[in-house]
Amino acid sequence: MGQYVTVRGTQTYYEVAGEGEPLLLLHGGGVTVESWAQQSPALAEHYRVYLPERSGHGRTADREGEASYAGMADETAGFMAALGIGAAGVVGWSDGGAVALHLALRHPELVRRLVVIGTHASNDGGSEEGLALVDGGEESLAALRQMFGGLYAALSPDGPEHFEVVLRKWLRMWQEGPGIELAELQRIAVPSLVMQGDHDGVLVEHSAAMMRSLPLGQLAVVPGTSHALPLEKPALVNQLLLDFLGEDATAQPLLFALS
Repeated sequence: MGQYVTVRGTQTYYEVAGEGEPLLLLHGGGVTVESWAQQSPALAEHYRVYLPERSGHGRTADREGEASYAGMADETAGFMAALGIGAAGVVGWSDGGAVALHLALRHPELVRRLVVIGTHASNDGGSEEGLALVDGGEESLAALRQMFGGLYAALSPDGPEHFEVVLRKWLRMWQEGPGIELAELQRIAVPSLVMQGDHDGVLVEHSAAMMRSLPLGQLAVVPGTSHALPLEKPALVNQLLLDFLGEDATAQPLLFALS
């Protein structure tokens, strides 16, 4: 059952399930908490799982002004404060991953462990196909309207006519990208997992560079999957998440040298 909490003056929709340490699941751009349907039940067996819908998404109204990943990270921090959530595990998919990175940089005290799925730190790491989808041309706009328009119209408290407003906001944000330099990731001092499909909208080389830049970074590239990785191989994704979230934070991987 969904609930609402006031975050920075906006009635923010969220769902919660399970008991234990808090875990936030941050959805991708243009979608809703239902995108986590294959993960939340499994994770809720071990954690108190929170699934908020950001402004302009799903059942949460849009905010005045432009959209930005940094602003959405501050919004997420406000959501956590409103519910009294302290440091939590944070898992973000696609745009949710970019929000999670900004949250870890802007509010490091709130992030205990970090997972980003199908997320690039900057548009330098986006695939050619992924960047073409948000180039703003007529084919791009038509595809985005088809992908997100129906879902928005069905749920948004702002009404279907507001979709073009949020689409233009999202498009500008997507074209600018998360804007995080790899060197900035060195400031994220918590265990962090970078995950993607091998045919994702993110270059594998970029995810590897992100992993190397994170002081406690790990990398998982799942074969035979796309940007929809959590839907395509949910059991494997869930196992990777549970293994990572539950492992000893002080443990170090064994390094073998070949002589």
